[in-house]
Amino acid sequence: MKTLVLSTWFPYPLIQGSKLRAYHLIRGLSQEHEVYLLSMQDAPVREADLAEIQRFCRHVEVVPAHPFDAPRWKKRLSLFSLQPSAAAAAYAPEMAAAVHRAAQKFQPDAVFALTFVTAPYALQTKIPLRIVDMDNLLALMLKETWQRATGPQRWRAYLAYWKFARYERRLYSQFDYALVCSEEDIARAHAYIPMPAGHIRAIANGVESSPVLPAQSQKQPGSLIFNGAVTYAPNLDAVQYFAAQILPLIRVQNEQVQLTITGRTTGVDPDHLPPASDHLRYSGFVEDIRALVGQSQVCVVPLRQGAGTRLKILEAMAVGTPVVTTSKGAEGLSAIPGQHLLIGDTPQDFARHTLALLADEKLRERIRQSAHQFVREKYNWPAIQAQFNQLIQSAEKERV
Repeated sequence: MKTLVLSTWFPYPLIQGSKLRAYHLIRGLSQEHEVYLLSMQDAPVREADLAEIQRFCRHVEVVPAHPFDAPRWKKRLSLFSLQPSAAAAAYAPEMAAAVHRAAQKFQPDAVFALTFVTAPYALQTKIPLRIVDMDNLLALMLKETWQRATGPQRWRAYLAYWKFARYERRLYSQFDYALVCSEEDIARAHAYIPMPAGHIRAIANGVESSPVLPAQSQKQPGSLIFNGAVTYAPNLDAVQYFAAQILPLIRVQNEQVQLTITGRTTGVDPDHLPPASDHLRYSGFVEDIRALVGQSQVCVVPLRQGAGTRLKILEAMAVGTPVVTTSKGAEGLSAIPGQHLLIGDTPQDFARHTLALLADEKLRERIRQSAHQFVREKYNWPAIQAQFNQLIQSAEKERV
């Protein structure tokens, strides 16, 4: 079957969770189907990146349109639209034209849109089977922001949530199937998106893990890591929370602790970032963060917002770094607290669990061994890719 894939991000290099998910789902599709990829250009695409994707796609086209970097005038004008500004301002005629050309030229049997950004272009075609990856259910994230807001910002946050919920409801309900990252998110999505039962499906995030864990001796004493991009609002909130309320509690008992926060900070207001110091540092962009995560004694994921499943947790488990997170961070995973990870929903509990892992080598070893086996059994990409292909094949048979 010929499948046209529309991607919000160019799916390589694998430098953030959304690119990882896009890359592995596209690669999995290519094992059973002919894949034609149209990608928006979120960053310059190197020849080596293009060559990697061309290995398993019949056709790859990079459309010179940034998914989020709309002109200022367009953003201002979008404030008066019933559509969310992220959708109204970022609409790119170049992408619409490219999708139309590809649909005419290749006559695909299915179109697969990655996120709300590319979903509208999929609906402009007459391709028989339409599937969308809803990814993080942005409306639910905005709902959490609204519920946490106070003062004048509360009404502004409510308006953003209302617009996006309305937009997602109308947009996604026009697809044959919609994907979320966990079984838990199926019910959450059905609560506001009118799709038939069984047409919102869970295709989990996954991870690549080696059969053998690195030795504990390779880890740096007192090292903590947060392996998430602070350009993503829930991650920024998490590091603000950790630096202000949890890290001081840890340092009272262990002054040698140092937290590393990975990823770019470009575009983030410096006033919103915890200041760098001798116990908190920013790594900057690192193309492959597995080595940094693997050298750390504990991965901290103090999330209070968001949806989906957290690749940062699965990545840490895969390289043998034990995780302390919140109930929100563990949401959507079938991990067992105390066996695969530790959960602390208050600053005191989070600090206590982190200190316990730093101090107790036997506890670290037990958690990391159990977590490594867990991700290899439950969240390996080949099995997830096979599940996705089965969904595509069954959906196509239903339409015949």
